[in-house]
Amino acid sequence: MKPLIIIPARGGSKGIPRKNIKALNGRPLIAYSIDVAKEFAANHGLAAERIILSTDDDEIAGVAEECGLKVPYRRPASLATDTAGSREVILDAMDYADRNKMAYDCVLLLQPTSPLRSLGDVEGCMNLFYAKKPDMAVSVKEASANPYYNCFEADLADGTLHISKGDGRLTRRQDAPKAWEFNGAVYAINPASIRRMPMGEFPVRIPYDMPAERSVDLDTPLDWAIAEAIMNENANNE
Repeated sequence: MKPLIIIPARGGSKGIPRKNIKALNGRPLIAYSIDVAKEFAANHGLAAERIILSTDDDEIAGVAEECGLKVPYRRPASLATDTAGSREVILDAMDYADRNKMAYDCVLLLQPTSPLRSLGDVEGCMNLFYAKKPDMAVSVKEASANPYYNCFEADLADGTLHISKGDGRLTRRQDAPKAWEFNGAVYAINPASIRRMPMGEFPVRIPYDMPAERSVDLDTPLDWAIAEAIMNENANNE
């Protein structure tokens, strides 16, 4: 197992300004992803240099270093815009690793916006990747809306709604095929695959199921409040 661990954290954020270093339950948001990356690396005898923080922002880099992670790499400003794609960000970090003679057989992407993921989630997704060798093993949660049951599309001609998939005759959610959505927590990616194509075009994607309470993806202030509430509840139950 020789993964390259990438934590993407650009400076700009519109939904929650400066969210990567905003305090969540008393700690900078980015600290939670750094902690789990370091734990994973330590458990597998991996050098800390394999953890690459991809940021364009000196303040974020400084906070990461306060959390015990060295940050020698900087993401180019051209890859820190709202329109920059994840694939380009990953490829640039891979190029940095290649220049530094760092061999790797997997890219482990840990987004800071998933602070509730556990070390067990990372281990589980990585075990799937190495067992199946797909284009990607990715963490998912059961989708809140199901295209066979309560997810609709508007008819282009008259604007009326029709069920997204199936004949619309299902009356119980339990009877519908399960639907999944990426939760943003863990991506274990085949380096050769992402060199060839965007993640959305991967033909073989293996899901790692995570519960809703660890699948909160911080995109809005409401998400932030939910994450803090879950953390406080977990602390009260310890």
